[in-house]
Amino acid sequence: MTAIGNSAQARDIAYHVHGYTNLKAHEEKGPLIIDRGAGIRVFDDSGKSYIEGLSGLWCVSLGFGEQRLIDAATEAMGRLAYYHGFNHRSSDVVIDLAEKLVSIAPGRLSKVLFANSGSEATDLAVKLIWYYHNAIGKPEKKKIISRIRGYHGVTVASASLTGLPHLHGDFDLPIDRIMHTTSPHYYREGKDGESEEDFATRCAEDLEKLILDEGPDTVAAMFCEPVMGAGGVIIPPKTYYEKIQKVLKKYDVLLVADEVINGFGRTGNMWGTETFDLDPDFLSCAKQLSSAYLPISALMISDKVYQAMVKESEKLGIFGHGSTYGGHPVSAAVALETLKIYEERDVLGHVRSVMGHFGDRMQKLGEHPLVGNARSCGLMGALELMKDKETKTPFEASDKIGPAAETRCLENGLIVRAIGDNLAFCPPLITTDEEIDEIFDIAEKALDEADAWVTEQGLRD
Repeated sequence: MTAIGNSAQARDIAYHVHGYTNLKAHEEKGPLIIDRGAGIRVFDDSGKSYIEGLSGLWCVSLGFGEQRLIDAATEAMGRLAYYHGFNHRSSDVVIDLAEKLVSIAPGRLSKVLFANSGSEATDLAVKLIWYYHNAIGKPEKKKIISRIRGYHGVTVASASLTGLPHLHGDFDLPIDRIMHTTSPHYYREGKDGESEEDFATRCAEDLEKLILDEGPDTVAAMFCEPVMGAGGVIIPPKTYYEKIQKVLKKYDVLLVADEVINGFGRTGNMWGTETFDLDPDFLSCAKQLSSAYLPISALMISDKVYQAMVKESEKLGIFGHGSTYGGHPVSAAVALETLKIYEERDVLGHVRSVMGHFGDRMQKLGEHPLVGNARSCGLMGALELMKDKETKTPFEASDKIGPAAETRCLENGLIVRAIGDNLAFCPPLITTDEEIDEIFDIAEKALDEADAWVTEQGLRD
């Protein structure tokens, strides 16, 4: 792609700064401009079709062009284009959405606060964790634990919780009072001869040691994605959450379930929390809440947390948090319609009917000479590429094998995401068995081409 003259590519380079992009390379390469979408496919400005194998950014659950969501947004815009929730104000659609979310929430969650993105929901959870502990008379209990390779957002607090170095480098992150414990990535972190259960025990022991080293009276909460998404689709080993939660309860540490990617059927249950039997004090969701048609996120909290907030706001005279667009009525209307579609079309039942085939095709690609590990949960998964799969020897970062494989998928009409040397898959929840076959047929062809390129470049010993 060559950006020339006053083309869209040239103007993008001139005026637009892209996230998660090598900015220097972008000046030379320019953007792939997506012009429209239909079903599980998108089309670029030349008309070329691509299967959107990552649902945009893990989010377009109902695919592109869902008319009911378009109509819901149009109707809501005409009725009440905007209102806020400050100073006792509300709108019926926001009330309906809050009620609906609580009705399908797992465990002890009983109240909802709205924001606009997963990152904002994470930041809000951090604020409320600190607020809660002040309210209950434990002002020293403020440290928060996340995990290496965990992903919780890109704002100052949420990026600090994210356990990925490229989100910290030269941003002066992480901030104080945030720390990271062992990644539950059994394939990479498990020791020779160590079972999944033994590895889970070691992860729990590492967590307990961290809490004890920091001082239990200073550790407030832990953030967990049920399945870690942007860190490489890392699925926890057997017994992991059972053991982790025992440690948290022992030291009175709150649990925050980050369901921004997992929520609304992605793991084969409505919540990843249900898939892995978590009992969170907070739960954040976004992305598939509105099938990404409009920005919206939600943070659900337990009554224990809410009652402390009530007492503290009474003492201070106000609950000093809110945002202009939190609980936007148009976004809320689209989210509410999305939840209705999930129920009326039994989208969760559909996911359960196709996720076995998705997992089978993923595991079959695990036999490819370039793939060291294939893993999936529900309708999300990853292929971890290895220089030597027998010895688990990775490629050098400078080899850029992940991006090379991603590029070959793109050239063949499939959009996936390279996370280091992991190829992540997360197709829309409406994807059929036949479309799953299309996805993996293209992926296999791309892997063959990438493997040939590895040989040509002499990247194997």
